[in-house]
Amino acid sequence: MKLSRNLYLFLFLFSLVITVSVSQTTITKATNVTKPGCKRQCGNVTIPYPFGIGPGCFTSDWFEITCNTTFNPHKPFIGGLEILDISDSTFRIRNKVASKCYDQHGNITENNPVFTNLGWTSPFTFSQRNRFTLIGCDDFALFVGPEQVNSTSGCIALCSRPGEVVNGSCSGVGCCQTSIPKGMKYYYTSVSSMGANHTSIWSFDPCTYSFMGEKERFTFNGVSDFLDPNFRNRTRASVPILVDWVIGNLSCSEATSAGVLGCQANTQCIDSNTGVQGYRCSCNQGYQGQPYLDPGCQDINECEDPNSNPCEGICTNTPGGYTCSCPDGYVGDGLKNGRACVAENSHFPVIKFSLGMGSGFLAVLLGITWLYFGVKKRKLIKLREKLFQQNGGLLLKQRIMSTDRSMDSTKVFTAEELEKATNNYAEDRILGRGGYGVVYKGILNDQRVVAIKKSRVMDETQIEQFINEVVILTQVNHRNVVKLLGCCLESEVPLLVYEYVSNGTLLDHIHGKGVMTWLSWENRLRVATESAGALSYLHSATSTPVIHRDIKSANILLDDNYTAKIADFGASRLVPIDQTQVTTLVQGTLGYLDPEYFHTSQLNEKSDVYSFGVLLAELLTGRKPLCMDRTDEERSLATYFITSLKENRLFQILEPRVVKEGTLEQLQEIAQLVKRCLELTSDERPTMKEVVIQLEGLRKFTQHPWASQHGDEENENLLNTEPEPSDLYAVSMDLSSGFSKDGSLIYPANVLR
Repeated sequence: MKLSRNLYLFLFLFSLVITVSVSQTTITKATNVTKPGCKRQCGNVTIPYPFGIGPGCFTSDWFEITCNTTFNPHKPFIGGLEILDISDSTFRIRNKVASKCYDQHGNITENNPVFTNLGWTSPFTFSQRNRFTLIGCDDFALFVGPEQVNSTSGCIALCSRPGEVVNGSCSGVGCCQTSIPKGMKYYYTSVSSMGANHTSIWSFDPCTYSFMGEKERFTFNGVSDFLDPNFRNRTRASVPILVDWVIGNLSCSEATSAGVLGCQANTQCIDSNTGVQGYRCSCNQGYQGQPYLDPGCQDINECEDPNSNPCEGICTNTPGGYTCSCPDGYVGDGLKNGRACVAENSHFPVIKFSLGMGSGFLAVLLGITWLYFGVKKRKLIKLREKLFQQNGGLLLKQRIMSTDRSMDSTKVFTAEELEKATNNYAEDRILGRGGYGVVYKGILNDQRVVAIKKSRVMDETQIEQFINEVVILTQVNHRNVVKLLGCCLESEVPLLVYEYVSNGTLLDHIHGKGVMTWLSWENRLRVATESAGALSYLHSATSTPVIHRDIKSANILLDDNYTAKIADFGASRLVPIDQTQVTTLVQGTLGYLDPEYFHTSQLNEKSDVYSFGVLLAELLTGRKPLCMDRTDEERSLATYFITSLKENRLFQILEPRVVKEGTLEQLQEIAQLVKRCLELTSDERPTMKEVVIQLEGLRKFTQHPWASQHGDEENENLLNTEPEPSDLYAVSMDLSSGFSKDGSLIYPANVLR
């Protein structure tokens, strides 16, 4: 026995010496992160290939790093942006913070808007792990980026006294946060007062700030952030911006077929999911090193460090892994967290022990089986109850009971059913992304095609919005409103299942590329009438009136027959019958938002009428409700439409096809209807029921071609007139457009006229 133990110790020490000596070569190879002869570091930052310093040290011009030696320690820059660190898929850059400060009389003492550009054709995009943040108590901020990624969004932060502000909470009181669209390479942000210029809150909030930065790096400290004169510099230093990067401009399969794949040995190629074309290389499991340079990734020797060695006995390194074994005279699996190695005893009564254990096992087998399944069933029940409560199940029951409705006709789906229906929520099943979640196309077991709305990771506010949509849709039964088929509350995030509407959104058809032959004057009137009829139903025919609060062309869906269906009730509100208006936190989409509601936070059904008026103007003109690239006069469609009507320039802004196909009487009457819907005072706007009656009357007009009154030749010229193409990124060339001389945003004035 003593000899056997000595032999075990000798073999263990010998294997340790061998693995340590072998590991020295592995470590040496793994540390080669740059091309030979290239600089490894700039200051405290390691620069791994495909990035590099100096000619021939980087894969393309986008990856060239400039090391500024005037700093101590030296600092690396890429395209004028300071790099803080680089990983295998991201790098961090120094933040920029927009700010505006006031004195106690409301005069602006400091105004600093900011913008950051990664390069339109670069392989870099802002990571979705960043968040846009606004800090203040009387402020709003616009976050403007390239048009093609739907990147105009913003935040509103309000509070009237320090006691309302909660540390660590960015839900709109003192602090507001919103997500970053995929594929964004440029942004511009500036902050403005809601109107009071901080005069009522100046004692505890003299300044406001907005910035984009890594979400995990920022914690809101409440009033202490308001009063910190060093907040801007502190945030620039502590909250970096995270940037995703890829190489090449091909997918993995395309690069392989073309023979230009840059991944070396023992690596895998990963297609880009950042919104730009390209790929990344990553070491295989059990390997480490530089995946872009020869000889590629090197095997990790798991046996080299005695402290992290996974084996109790003899550790043998293998390519991409390891094996554990026991020396002679010992048995077991050799793992520290397994059965380890124990000395053999030839006198141990193995047969008798095995028989005894077998008999005992047979005696308790049924008991153990019953106990196992009983515990498993109880755990499953508790987990489902926990998820049900976590996803707002109790709130849903309360809302259903309060509206005297039941959910008997609404199916409750299991998480497994919906995973199977969406192919485990595959990327190619995504129909769209919204502020409250992602919508997937699903195929149920009975072959029905449905749309499945999967909420994002939820806070309390988002749970209320989800339950709000369930409650509203259970009360709605209208051919022009999407039908709720069921929901699922037992998954990590709640899900809604509703009918699949196949022809996209009205936004796609109005502003999409190419000619939409079906979008005639008659069909525009029909879609408008159907949408108005659905809104009238929501306002007056349901048991409890419903205000949609986000009417826009992106929320009007079209089925196979181009029938309009109103969707997305996440922001909607139920209004008690005995109330004409409710006070809410302002929600909606800029350009469609009712200015009276924006100013007073008092919501009523006429707020939907204003948004519908903007939608009608959008249908008539083919223009977007808000476009930062247009002139000040044309930026807000609502303002421009009313101005054109007053100055007898209406037919200059209507779409040529509308002018050609609509009668003079129809166009004049519908323009007056738009004007009435866009009145600044809600009392002067019509009800949706009155709007429906007028639109139905327009559809029954006798058709007298506009061409007969104005001449076919003139109409042909109008119809064939093409608008001059505009620069998609004009905002990057003239950042002053949209702002007054003091730097404040002009947009709210345009919206509110």
